[in-house]
Amino acid sequence: MDAIHPHARPAAEAARCAADQGKFWEYHDKLYAHAPKLAFGELKSAAKEIGLNVASFDQCLVGGKFKAAVQRDFSEAAGLGLTGTPAFFINGRELSGAQPIEAFTAIIDEELALAK
Repeated sequence: MDAIHPHARPAAEAARCAADQGKFWEYHDKLYAHAPKLAFGELKSAAKEIGLNVASFDQCLVGGKFKAAVQRDFSEAAGLGLTGTPAFFINGRELSGAQPIEAFTAIIDEELALAK
């Protein structure tokens, strides 16, 4: 994943630091609005823009508070064969990447038919 999106890990760590201040979703939305610009400077700017305590945010991110937790998430995803986001599972069937509603409907309809 690092080759595809080299800023994914720091962005994931930064989002967890934002969650420490109760603003995960606000930060999440800000990052997606700025993607793919997610270098350290942009992560810090986004924190400031949504009103995070930047000193606490910096201490969390630079100090690596969530580095191990994010690594566990990446390792688990890799172990499951996942190569990107989003990834969905419907009765164990993977649906990878951004998909139209019709893709979900088709799998759900097939699974419902099998259950009959």
